[in-house]
Amino acid sequence: MANNVTGLTRIIKAAGYSWKGLSAAWRHEAAFRQEAIAAVVAIAIACWLDVDAITRVLLIGSVVLVIIVEILNSAIEAVVDRIGSEFHPLSGRAKDMGSAAVLLTILFALFVWAMLLIPQMR
Repeated sequence: MANNVTGLTRIIKAAGYSWKGLSAAWRHEAAFRQEAIAAVVAIAIACWLDVDAITRVLLIGSVVLVIIVEILNSAIEAVVDRIGSEFHPLSGRAKDMGSAAVLLTILFALFVWAMLLIPQMR
C-alpha cells in the first residue's frame, strides 16, 4: 500500500527519518564521527577566515560533501552487510567503490582548501 502522507506531515516525517539516519551514522560509524568532528573544526576555521562569501561557501561546501558521501558509503555498507556475511566479489567491490568515493571526496576537499587558501598566504 502506498504511503499517502502529504504536505507538512510528510516533511515532518522525512525530517525524522533524516535525523534517525544522522543518529545511526554517529552511533555506528567511527569514520563518520571522525569526519564530522573534522568538519566542525574546518567549518569554524572557514567562518573565522577573512575570505569572501564565495570562498567561504566553497570551503564549507567541500567539507559538507565529504560528510554526505560518507553517509552514502555507510548506507551501501549497511545494505551489503544486510544481504549476507559471506564473501562475494560484488559485495567487496561495492564496499571498495564506496570507500573510493569517500577518499576522492576528501582529496577534492583538500584540493579546494589548498587552491583557495595558498594564494591568500602569499
